[in-house]
Amino acid sequence: MKLTREEQQMLEGKFGEGAATAMQVLVALGEAFGAERTVEISRAHVALSNQEADLWFVEKLVKGGAKCRVSPTVNPGFNLEYFQEVSSVSPADEDTIKRTRAAYKAIGATLTYNCTPYLEKNIPRFGEITAYSESSATPYINSVYGARTNREAAQSALCAAVTGRTPLYGFLLDENRKGEVLVEVQAELRNDFDYHMLGYAAPKKTGFGVPVFTGIQNPSPEDLMNLGAQLNTAGAVSIYHIVGVTPEAPTLEAAFHGEEPKKRVIITDDDLRQVRNAISADGGKIDFAFFGCPHLTIAQVAEIARLLVGKQLAVELWVCTSYLTKELANRMGFLDIIRKAGGHIVEDTCIDQPCWHHLYGKKGVTDSPKCAYYTKRREMDFVIRSIPECVAAAIKGEVV
Repeated sequence: MKLTREEQQMLEGKFGEGAATAMQVLVALGEAFGAERTVEISRAHVALSNQEADLWFVEKLVKGGAKCRVSPTVNPGFNLEYFQEVSSVSPADEDTIKRTRAAYKAIGATLTYNCTPYLEKNIPRFGEITAYSESSATPYINSVYGARTNREAAQSALCAAVTGRTPLYGFLLDENRKGEVLVEVQAELRNDFDYHMLGYAAPKKTGFGVPVFTGIQNPSPEDLMNLGAQLNTAGAVSIYHIVGVTPEAPTLEAAFHGEEPKKRVIITDDDLRQVRNAISADGGKIDFAFFGCPHLTIAQVAEIARLLVGKQLAVELWVCTSYLTKELANRMGFLDIIRKAGGHIVEDTCIDQPCWHHLYGKKGVTDSPKCAYYTKRREMDFVIRSIPECVAAAIKGEVV
């Protein structure tokens, strides 16, 4: 790779051992993907995990004196004090979360603890070069805003934040952003749950090609969030286009850069039903309901609150969201409604954190296939239904 004088100095350790390590990672990454040089970034998001390998790496950079040139927003952790009261947190996990908080604070991250910063805190402009990790973030950044990021790991995004640079390859290049597979959506998309199903169903037909959707009109931010989250979970799809909706697809021709699609597929209502049946546990008695993977928006929290007015839950109900959304829910009365029904709204955490031990081995209901996918290793089983169906099941204690 061709490095500037300053980049070479970083690599040689003149800006400290931590910056040198970060540059070494980026140079190796760039060489692996055939990048000729790096480019400056203006934004970053790090999908911190509160797991041993992630913690080891950020602490290594901190010990080497690294500081972020571009302060990244960060993924959820968990509120230790809150979960010590409602669930068991092991001494090892307690130590990990405390060290993780301290390390990311020391390195200069913006401590949002939120997996949807692209909706409220870290919003790029069209064409802006960024480095985002997090499976719901990269598709939204690339597709909805037309900004540019590769499907970064937490570590590569952090290295980009420390150096202010990222290798020039992949989705940062025009030629790799063009559509490859035409997806004609004939299914009826009635709500944001159907976009979850569309996102999970599409990769089964498109493979790893960049999909270009037709037949979608006026999707909401929640629809697009769910679509991208499931595309990336089910098929490692970090960019998509919707003709007449997303900025790089004003026309079908523009989406494919004037070329013919490599493949054409159709998605029907039957495809959505089949994928839900395939990934969902069977109905029956449930122990809890879980929402917020990705973090719910205020509109989704409002929907849950409306469904719970004057009702009492038969099982636990958990809503994960950002600190800002929880505060809005409090101001707007939604928090009080959900709590009176026996539910919880928690900020700064998600299902993929070691604070849900009391739910291990139990059966839940969720609207998110991503939530169900992540929790396989935590021995949770999920029935997958729409938000209204999930709330009804939590009130009754069972789902059809």
